Amino acid sequence: MFKRLKAMLPSPESIRANRWLRWLGPLMHHPKLWHFSRRGIAVGVAIGVFFGLLVPIAQIPLSVGMAVAMRANVPAAAASTLISNPATYGPLWYGSYRLGKFVLGRESMGEEEAMRVLSRAQREAGKAEDSQGTLKRWFRQLGDIGKPLFLGMALMATFTGLLAYFLVSGIWILRVRSVRSRRLRERGPQRVMQSKGR
Repeated sequence: MFKRLKAMLPSPESIRANRWLRWLGPLMHHPKLWHFSRRGIAVGVAIGVFFGLLVPIAQIPLSVGMAVAMRANVPAAAASTLISNPATYGPLWYGSYRLGKFVLGRESMGEEEAMRVLSRAQREAGKAEDSQGTLKRWFRQLGDIGKPLFLGMALMATFTGLLAYFLVSGIWILRVRSVRSRRLRERGPQRVMQSKGR
């Protein structure tokens, strides 16, 4: 299982060669950033999910920068940002808006109007243009639904990041225990046969 997971993650060379990550320079050579451990992978996935849900652009540079600062697994952080993409922005933003509106407990914009703004923003996010122009347009369009959307995005990113951390840690622990118990069962008959041979 772990070998397949390693094969699915981006290689250190491809991440170091990325033009958006060159600013990290020598910091990217720390061994912990590439080590395959429970803590490193779990924190890396949590960071990637957090930034993947919180910001619509520059997710990978932000998540890799945070992974370097927290000594988490960089490939896991970069790969897990893919939780969001132009196809999922609409549902994520709508869910964030509804969550933020629920938490604030007030009506700030009609549902139909909010859906129009979100679908327009999703179409714009899918277009390949310069990131600065896209960012300005994104803020202008999404600024209309303001506080509920951004509060919902922050809450959703935080909760989902924490959930990802505990889920990855739990799966890792269960997998290690399963492998250990299988090895003990396999060694059990061998020990009995060895003691009889003496």
